[in-house]
Amino acid sequence: MTRRWWAALALLVGVATCVLALVVAVRQFPRGLFLSALVLLAGACAWYAVVRRGAARVAGLVAAGLALGGALVLVLTRGAPLVDLLVVAGLLGTLAAARAALPVHVDLPSAPAPSHPVLFFNPRSGGGKAERFALAKEAAQRGIEPIELKAGDDLEALVRSAVERGADGLAMAGGDGSQAVVAAVAAECGLPYACVPAGTRNHFALDLGVDRDDVVGALDAFVDGGERRVDLAEVNGRVFVNNVSLGLYAEAVQRTGYRDAKIRTLLDTVPDVLGPGGGEPDMRWRGPGGQEHRGGAAVLVSNNRYRLGRAVGSGTRPRIDDGLLGITVLGSPTGGGEEGGSSQRPWREWSAPAFEIDAEQPVPAGIDGETVVLQAPLHFRIRPGVLRVRIARQHPGASPSAMIPEGMVAGVAELARIALGRDQNHRDQKP
Repeated sequence: MTRRWWAALALLVGVATCVLALVVAVRQFPRGLFLSALVLLAGACAWYAVVRRGAARVAGLVAAGLALGGALVLVLTRGAPLVDLLVVAGLLGTLAAARAALPVHVDLPSAPAPSHPVLFFNPRSGGGKAERFALAKEAAQRGIEPIELKAGDDLEALVRSAVERGADGLAMAGGDGSQAVVAAVAAECGLPYACVPAGTRNHFALDLGVDRDDVVGALDAFVDGGERRVDLAEVNGRVFVNNVSLGLYAEAVQRTGYRDAKIRTLLDTVPDVLGPGGGEPDMRWRGPGGQEHRGGAAVLVSNNRYRLGRAVGSGTRPRIDDGLLGITVLGSPTGGGEEGGSSQRPWREWSAPAFEIDAEQPVPAGIDGETVVLQAPLHFRIRPGVLRVRIARQHPGASPSAMIPEGMVAGVAELARIALGRDQNHRDQKP
């Protein structure tokens, strides 16, 4: 099916689903209100449980379970649960068709292949992907020198040594923390860089537009790849490619046993930060209006803005060349707001070229998933367009959310233009 057909299908199914949902809501009144109230009550009780321990946590979980059970009873006893399932299926079908109508494939400008590219690979990363895909052999066949990281090796020293020996292209097959080290040297030396998705999650590869399921194919970036320039970010001089997390998550990853029981450790950390008697980290920062605030249960500073809370594309960055940090604060900051009021939103997002956090004590942090402790003050800044990234021709070349419009109205309008054959943006032809 063509993009026009997928767009038309998304619109038709979406409209039909909305009409059906409206009819159901009217016919079920006031049952729908009771159902919504029970779901909200379940959420409130679950939150109560998360921020407490012992008997209080158990009581909260029991209350949340009872509320959800009541909501389920209302759905099942309505007499026509099939209609509710049709609404859910319609929503899922609409999202799937919309994604198919907005494919991501960017034709990047051509760039000459380096004469002496070098691939650094961590054999332990991603559960042993380098060995499983025979990356060393595949790299050698493409004229790329493979260098294996061994326990105790200094990756930055190895990369700089390779540059001194004449390397004119640098690639990394490993986690995002290792990607940041190689990318920093590549940017400093003005050399092309390739990201090989051999880590566990490969978030940087995803937002660059590298196919995370094609580990070997990523090597073709140094054979006949296209080139784009992207930003890097840094905190106190240390480069990061994804984000720096402070507060709740950073406190959890510092604790013994986090690697073996991540969810349990995170849940055990929540009451200390958000529960009664707990305290948000003693951090001081300024909001987008210049007003000073304290605290923040969780602070995320990212290399470009993440799209959060969206049905499609959530957790990815639409752009990685915008020249701005993404800043997200979760919590209850104190102090007067930018509008002069005392109440503050618990969730705040904005972008800026620089950001600073001060504190009386060293601040635990997670930098691209790695545990560190940073000395205050923390100086964040963006470095626009400093990294020359090579990406294989067969890979998307942009983030999954790069072509997805912001907001429902813009999305519907874009689908309508595609369905009517009036799409003038050539979204599959430009970054």
